[in-house]
Amino acid sequence: MLKKAVTAAVVVLGATLCLGVPSKLTAAKTKPAKETKGREACYQCHDEIKTMKESSKHAKLACETCHDNLAKHMDSMGDVKPVTKIDAALCGKCHKEQYDSFFKMNYESAARKEKGVPTGRSPKQDKLLAGHGFTFEHNEPRGHAFMVTDQFIVDRFQGGRYQLKDGWKGYDKPGKTWDVLVDKGENTKLPESAMAGNPTCIQCKTSDHILKWKFLGDKDPKAKWDRTSNVNDVAKDTNNPVGCIHCHDPHGTQPRVVRDALIQAVARDRSGNIFAKGGKTDLKEVDFRGFRKIGVMAKTDSRMMCAQCHVEYNCNTGSQWSDGKKVGYDDQRTNHMPLKNAKELLAHYKKLDFYDFKHAVTGARLIKMQHPEAETFAGSVHDRAGVQCHQCHMPKLKGKNGKQFSSHGVIRPKNHIKEACLGCHPKYTVEAKLYQIETIQNYTKGKMRKAEYWIGKLIDAYAVAKRSGVAEETLAKAREKHEEAHVLWEFWTAENSDGFHNPELARETLTGSIKAAKDGVKLLEDAMAGGK
Repeated sequence: MLKKAVTAAVVVLGATLCLGVPSKLTAAKTKPAKETKGREACYQCHDEIKTMKESSKHAKLACETCHDNLAKHMDSMGDVKPVTKIDAALCGKCHKEQYDSFFKMNYESAARKEKGVPTGRSPKQDKLLAGHGFTFEHNEPRGHAFMVTDQFIVDRFQGGRYQLKDGWKGYDKPGKTWDVLVDKGENTKLPESAMAGNPTCIQCKTSDHILKWKFLGDKDPKAKWDRTSNVNDVAKDTNNPVGCIHCHDPHGTQPRVVRDALIQAVARDRSGNIFAKGGKTDLKEVDFRGFRKIGVMAKTDSRMMCAQCHVEYNCNTGSQWSDGKKVGYDDQRTNHMPLKNAKELLAHYKKLDFYDFKHAVTGARLIKMQHPEAETFAGSVHDRAGVQCHQCHMPKLKGKNGKQFSSHGVIRPKNHIKEACLGCHPKYTVEAKLYQIETIQNYTKGKMRKAEYWIGKLIDAYAVAKRSGVAEETLAKAREKHEEAHVLWEFWTAENSDGFHNPELARETLTGSIKAAKDGVKLLEDAMAGGK
């Protein structure tokens, strides 16, 4: 279904002559013969690129389309690196509909709606995440064109240092980061804001650093940025949101992934990870000089392509379960994707020996979830039926030229039932299918609210119990119940479908959260009643 979009949505912007596809990494520095011109001159050193490129729809594109400084590169026998054009506008010259749809403002998305408000996804967020920076501002998501700017202007990022140049009237203005935002200066610190953010988090929101970042963000003389880099320096070098080359190879046009933590996670269990079918994962890992890796697919799998961002991952510092020792950005655990669902995450992070923060009241060791759509969808009815993300979120549209293309604006299916649902469910009306979706979501949100209530009650009971002199042994058991209840609840406030991606998993884990919290409350109340 996405065949045309795979070759059309992205082009050559890509990742140097040696990044997009397997290139000859140990080619001798032999200067190409002067009479050899064009692509053939490049192929004398990059013959694997020739194999991929010449059989693709980009075969006739000159290397100069995406690379500058090639003459100096060849004259220096490779010592002078070519300049690779990373701007998605280059793709837009040939693939205008896809490009325009990506940057078209989606007014259906929430207008700076914070999750921690009565009508938000997590009304009791401030209480349940007490002690974490997300309590300063945690907004519901907007379109991909705003991935970078939305991160930089949120109150928890850098104290309000980065603001919209045009104020509130510029909130729906797409464009290059520093054409839209202004830096108020390093001394800026607004009240009720936090100084958070890190270089790893920025990597899934932009393609700008693909040639400046070593695999997993490790330090390297050839890498401009790493996990420990100053976040403001990285931010100021970030000009574009996630681009075409995140999901499409620029030389051979194959579907691909570039997020390092995802490639590592798939490699940990190639036969049993959440994307595997029949014990195999269609992802060929390609290593470039021990610096970068990409994963190339034979067929489109938007479950993996979207999981580069829509997944639970850790990019923050934290502490170890075993001894409380701090885990800093020098540790690879600060760029990690578990690829586990809500039932498995707590055990996974305990094995990894990592947690994000301690709750400000109970001291429970908590995991701060991100946006685990990929893990939620895995094993669902739609996943078992072979449905992929693009089929619901990137439906086919007809361009001005009368030809179909895959929208890259990424729609919310419930607002576009005809395009997203009725192709597979033709017997339904728009009204009937919407009613079914809202039934699932309202049911799930009811369980989310109950889980929040009981976790909040557990926090209150803990505070009373501690003041009452309840024994530490009992308090420790209550903290364990809090840790369990938290993971099973917060997974769903971070996931963006309100349970629709996997309603069975949502019910099982949210009711599990309620039970764990109730057990903790009872444990504390019994102890206070018994004077223990």
